Amino acid sequence: MPELLAFPTLELNSHIRILCTARIASIEKLAPAIGWLKSQGYKVSLGKTIGKKHHQYGGTDQERLEDFQEALEDPNVNAIWIARGGYGSIKIVDSIDLSVLNGNNKLLLGYSDVTNLHGLWQRNGLQSVHCFMPQEYYEKPEEVLRGWNRVVSGGKQSLTLENNQDLPAQSIIAPIVGGNLSVLLSMLGSSTFPDVEDHILFIEDLDEYLYHIDRLMTTLKRAGKLDNLKALLVGGMTDMRDHEIPFGQTVKEIISAHTGSCDYPVIFDFPAGHGIDNFSFVLGKSTAIDIRENNITISQ
Repeated sequence: MPELLAFPTLELNSHIRILCTARIASIEKLAPAIGWLKSQGYKVSLGKTIGKKHHQYGGTDQERLEDFQEALEDPNVNAIWIARGGYGSIKIVDSIDLSVLNGNNKLLLGYSDVTNLHGLWQRNGLQSVHCFMPQEYYEKPEEVLRGWNRVVSGGKQSLTLENNQDLPAQSIIAPIVGGNLSVLLSMLGSSTFPDVEDHILFIEDLDEYLYHIDRLMTTLKRAGKLDNLKALLVGGMTDMRDHEIPFGQTVKEIISAHTGSCDYPVIFDFPAGHGIDNFSFVLGKSTAIDIRENNITISQ
């Protein structure tokens, strides 16, 4: 992976473009987030894909690609925030032309399906923000909103978890990459799967059967993607499902079984993912993990 470029912080009057790369998003559902962003001193504009509909998508593949590329090329747009997730970014990611940035970065914001785009950013030496989507703004607590503002403006983000796993004391500093586990697996073998060696890998997921999680972790392990991590950071594994005949393991047990022979820490319950507490952090950025007897502090 190339050397990462400086993080493009947002300031007063910075311009945020909201658009679709996946599912449909309406102006009405985005209105609360737009109002909040303006109250924070940001300029906001909407892409042409907002309000468009092509089956499940916010426009055809070509319309979504052109809308994204237009925002990428517009020198007055400082950040691109994807309106919502679902499915669709993978259909356009290989046609996105980052050469128009001329060696600079443009802030990309989102999570879940946006993992496809985060991978593209990290593979090109660019940092991006893993954070909630504008359409989810109304459900986010004030602490999560304040954290978003801190991160996009370049401030320090520090989150402390209880060390309830009896992890040995240690300190780790490495770049963090990753995102939604299912989406990551769909990227395996492609040019946008992030470089995970000597990195902290973050994963989270939503609405999967337990055996699917086992399949995904087995695939990562067979591909050698769990071998040389600095740490595995597990976020929300939300609304997991099981069959009438139980799989027999919890998510934690599944992940632990696949990483039990590894010599890096596996940290669960990081507050990011499809839950209400989806705290923001920067992908591609050097991240410090400080594990003590009682607490684990993760900071950027």
